[in-house]
Amino acid sequence: MTTVLTLPDSASSALSIRAKALLFRDPGSVQVHAQVERVARTDATVLVIGETGTGKELIARHVHQQSGRKGPFIAVNCGAFSENLIDAELFGHEAGAFTGASQARAGWFEAADGGTLFLDEIGDLPLALQVKLLRVLQERQVVRLGSRRPIALDVRLVAATNIDLRRAVEARRFRADLYYRLNVAPITLPPLRERPGDILPLAAHFISFYGAKLHLGAAQLSEGAQAVLLAYPWPGNIRELENAIHFALIVCRGDLIRAQDLQLPDISAHGATAPAPAPEPAATTQAEVDRLAVALQALFEARGPRLFLAVEQALVSGAYAHCTRNQVQTARLLGISRNTLRTLLRRHGLLDAVPRAEPTVVPDVRGSADRRLLLAC
Repeated sequence: MTTVLTLPDSASSALSIRAKALLFRDPGSVQVHAQVERVARTDATVLVIGETGTGKELIARHVHQQSGRKGPFIAVNCGAFSENLIDAELFGHEAGAFTGASQARAGWFEAADGGTLFLDEIGDLPLALQVKLLRVLQERQVVRLGSRRPIALDVRLVAATNIDLRRAVEARRFRADLYYRLNVAPITLPPLRERPGDILPLAAHFISFYGAKLHLGAAQLSEGAQAVLLAYPWPGNIRELENAIHFALIVCRGDLIRAQDLQLPDISAHGATAPAPAPEPAATTQAEVDRLAVALQALFEARGPRLFLAVEQALVSGAYAHCTRNQVQTARLLGISRNTLRTLLRRHGLLDAVPRAEPTVVPDVRGSADRRLLLAC
């Protein structure tokens, strides 16, 4: 029997925010599932590694559910908050700790006491916060902002990243000691293109899910559509597959999904498939660096005002436009964290104030629906 993991209340959640289903049919996925089951029964810190859209949060939730911990599961996106907010949000604060702190508030670590705290996009955590996180993991206690009193904790940490933290350590963007503390029980989720045995079962799951929402009959995939799904590289992983199936159900004629209904890039009515993903961009050549040095020398000789800010703005705005205003791709292109990029974008008027997100909280497996919480940030 195939194990299927889904997000709670997935029927009411927005489309294409995160992977909402994960199953283990492919031999590679079966091995991952076995590893997750073994790790879940321990108290070890877990680091889930995988591309965006592969289902890292689903793995984290499954680890919590199988752990037997009685406290809540709290999911927090480290890349969704500015550097001046995430300290208080993670570790809590006392009244008067900073402007606007009219009353004391527990942080996410305290809220997850007895349960599991899932820190997504851990690679975006600022270096200063990495030091505090390391101390919390070592001492199993937290000190609120503006307080000197430590608070003992019983929290299991599950972190996730879509970047290579070892390379981030080499580039001095991530602390080596924190990396080793997080990397106790690593779980690597292969991208969908590397587990083809999961593609058609996942497609069947989404056909059933969205078919019921659209009040359709028992829709099926044609042989051509199946061939297209299996050959497509799925750069967006499970989220992209979900969107493709949802759209195909809307536009298909009758109860048969054909290849052209999927509307995947470079797919014809005959089932021709998209080419393999483009290779990684080549590293900057020395000739390009030399041309940049010449241009900078001209600016130095011109002695224009606010030179550093002008060059910084040109770099940031140019990279942001090159990546079609996609923050994740821009940060990756520049080799910086998304938090750092947001600071630069706001500094140069390229980004409005970032809305404050809210972590999702679900009760433990023994809890009831009325124990669901929503933490205001």
